Amino acid sequence: MILRSVGVLSAGKVSGALCLFIGLIAGAFMALMSIVGASVNAGAGNDNAVAGIFMGIGAIIFVPLFYGVFGFISGVIYAAIYNLLAGIIGGLEMNFERPAGQ
Repeated sequence: MILRSVGVLSAGKVSGALCLFIGLIAGAFMALMSIVGASVNAGAGNDNAVAGIFMGIGAIIFVPLFYGVFGFISGVIYAAIYNLLAGIIGGLEMNFERPAGQ
């Protein structure tokens, strides 16, 4: 079997969802580091420690959105380029095997 084309919007949705999930993990890590930094600053007597907490909350919201949007855009671009190249040089050759008993 040869994969001749990929659904551009379908690839964009899958790529966007995967990147959103990765962004959620990255945002949670950034939020954790921001809260740790804010607590260290608060312990040192810095009055701007509260800003670090808000940055951490913002990371949980905006990082996944950023990753998801740009993941969707890159998935659409990659699928469109694949379709163009597959038309010129051929698609990916794939071999599938039926499970035993079917």
